[in-house]
Amino acid sequence: MRQIVLDTETTGLEPEHGHRIIEIGAVEMVDRRLTGRDYHVYINPERDIEDGALEVHGLTEEFLSDKPRFAEIADELRAFVEGAELVIHNAPFDLGFLDYEFRLMGHGSPEFSATVEVLDTLELARDLHPGQRNNLDALCRRYEIDNSSRTLHGALLDAGILAEVYLAMTGGQTDLGLTLENHAQDVAGTEHFARTERAALKVLRASEEEIAQHRQRLRAIEEQAGECLWLEQEKSTA
Repeated sequence: MRQIVLDTETTGLEPEHGHRIIEIGAVEMVDRRLTGRDYHVYINPERDIEDGALEVHGLTEEFLSDKPRFAEIADELRAFVEGAELVIHNAPFDLGFLDYEFRLMGHGSPEFSATVEVLDTLELARDLHPGQRNNLDALCRRYEIDNSSRTLHGALLDAGILAEVYLAMTGGQTDLGLTLENHAQDVAGTEHFARTERAALKVLRASEEEIAQHRQRLRAIEEQAGECLWLEQEKSTA
């Protein structure tokens, strides 16, 4: 199974207001192991960058001024993701921008989102952890994944971190097959990305008081409903 974990950075939040993609980062996994192949590009958006967005990713208009336009990298992006399932956190956001960029090219081809299979890790996290914070930083804390190098958002950095989060959420695999060297790139081009070994899983056992409270709750369910499957199962195996 080939999967591409993908992330983007943008000039603002709404493509319908003319905002554009300025960075794309993606890492490849095959059979749940990183292959070492990645795709990373900065893009000249040909427009200004909102102050709020600049605070998030730190990519300036001056830095992006000599980078390729989206139309210049569109074919290589499609080639890299072809045949793979895309793994994206909050997929509607990134796909909305990608669809907008391809529409601006005016080739009349199908929208990008219509040509790919997508797994949204935000929806997955909401199913696993309802009512909790499920942004990337919160998931890193929950699954004990080091994201200390994430002082600014970066598409390739975030894609690498998301790959670890996804593996932890969907089976707990911690051996990625190689040392992850997908780096955060700052505006000056300096690369840095720290990884640490994940700690062993902790086993928390219920106390006698907690067990007693649990049994009391089961008996209350039995009295109210007439039966309790958990208690019936205990009786049948006693």
